[in-house]
Amino acid sequence: MNAAHLTPVLMLLASNVFMTVAWYGHLRFPHAALWLVILISWSIAFVEYCLAVPANRIGHAVYSAAELKTIQEIITLVVFAGFSVLVLKEPLGLNHLVGFGFIALGAFFIFRGPF
Repeated sequence: MNAAHLTPVLMLLASNVFMTVAWYGHLRFPHAALWLVILISWSIAFVEYCLAVPANRIGHAVYSAAELKTIQEIITLVVFAGFSVLVLKEPLGLNHLVGFGFIALGAFFIFRGPF
């Protein structure tokens, strides 16, 4: 994998870390005021957009839009799974892993090319 292929993937990985924190980080603070967590989440999401938009712009030179979306979704699942277990202390069950596996299988078909 060369830099043209790797750069957007790494940028999408970083953007997904920020988005996962923005969307789910506040769950660790259930008593915080909703307006405050919205403001903080939007601030964190701004950083995510600053990474995701150029990642897609750069990535579109070597990936199709469908491939970029698939990469983003797989990264989202991996980041979320880690966040769920490590930060939220919510275990993933077999049903989650099977479901994620089916999504990964879908990604395989996206990148396999035309039949």
